[in-house]
Amino acid sequence: MKFTILRRLVQLSIILLFIAGNVFGIKILQGNLSSSLLFDTINLSDPFAILQIALASFSVSSVAITGAVIVFVFYALIAPRAFCGWVCPVNILTDFGAFLRTKLKIGKNILNVSQNLRYYLLALSLIFSLIFGIAAFESISFVNAFNRNLFYLSYSAISVAVVIVMIETFVGKRLICSHICPLGAFYAIVSKFSLIRVKYDLNKCSKCYRCKAVCPEERVLDLVGIKDGIISSECISCGKCIEACNDDAINFSILKFGDNK
Repeated sequence: MKFTILRRLVQLSIILLFIAGNVFGIKILQGNLSSSLLFDTINLSDPFAILQIALASFSVSSVAITGAVIVFVFYALIAPRAFCGWVCPVNILTDFGAFLRTKLKIGKNILNVSQNLRYYLLALSLIFSLIFGIAAFESISFVNAFNRNLFYLSYSAISVAVVIVMIETFVGKRLICSHICPLGAFYAIVSKFSLIRVKYDLNKCSKCYRCKAVCPEERVLDLVGIKDGIISSECISCGKCIEACNDDAINFSILKFGDNK
């Protein structure tokens, strides 16, 4: 459980820092996950949001671009989809929905969609931003709707949270993060060459498949029981597979030059 506990501490710390900055004026971290100010000095911007704005208006400030580059490089280098698994507060809700789904023994999905849908929505977000002159996903983003209300302690955050949990519990397994969210697709692409990756060793594996049972991304562990390798950048680096493995066959590893990505 060490990675799960650590992830929750990181997520909750970020939430509390935003609340402290936005509500109580403690200027460590202010704003939201789309645009924030660190130590009242360093501007940070969501690179996916800035890309949409650039396509929509062909005009982005140098401050926003610099902030987006900082965030882009950080997430590109650190670990696959670290934003999704370690930062985004929606992940807490989707994990809770998955927990309720298991406890209620809900097996069937009301809505079945391909995991590739998030990539189509990513492309459509950029195309619509260009055509209609608005930041398409930013305008309707459930991620932004929740975190903005949460970081300012708005009661609206409760309503959004309930909707997300209900969707995850009753509509479809891991529907939002694994199938719908284009932001997750964006960070999967960005993370193709990240340095910290989950690595699988077939020789140590007893093929119990406990790792697959707990993985929130159904297809990232397709090589388990088949061949050694580096886990796909669609992994959210949550560490659940590592916690479940009693064979020491799956671990975080610092990627070396020439390793298979």
